Amino acid sequence: MDIRVKRVYAPADEHDGLRVLVDRLWPRGLSKARVAADLWLRDAAPSTQLRKWFAHDPARWEDFQRRYFQELDTHPEALEPLREAIKQGPVSLLYSAHDAEHNQAVALREYLLRAHRRRGV
Repeated sequence: MDIRVKRVYAPADEHDGLRVLVDRLWPRGLSKARVAADLWLRDAAPSTQLRKWFAHDPARWEDFQRRYFQELDTHPEALEPLREAIKQGPVSLLYSAHDAEHNQAVALREYLLRAHRRRGV
């Protein structure tokens, strides 16, 4: 299971695999060509309310992940295209936040890896 996390402003490269944008909003100042996303899963991103509450505050990280995982559990269909893509090969989750450690792509990767471990696959 090869899930990578990459800032959308970094150039695409041959190791990215399928590029999946997981932001609810389109990245500021970037064209579709520059983003080079194969999929845009805005419904897999945190709700607007949760995103605004979190505000990329590292002190809220653990609680953000818990709340985000609850949202994902409530809407598993939002991740179905991503789950199918992961079966085919490498996937890069693209995010636009400045913080490389505390963002929805990092949390989503952890959520997917935990689900994979629970299934024992």
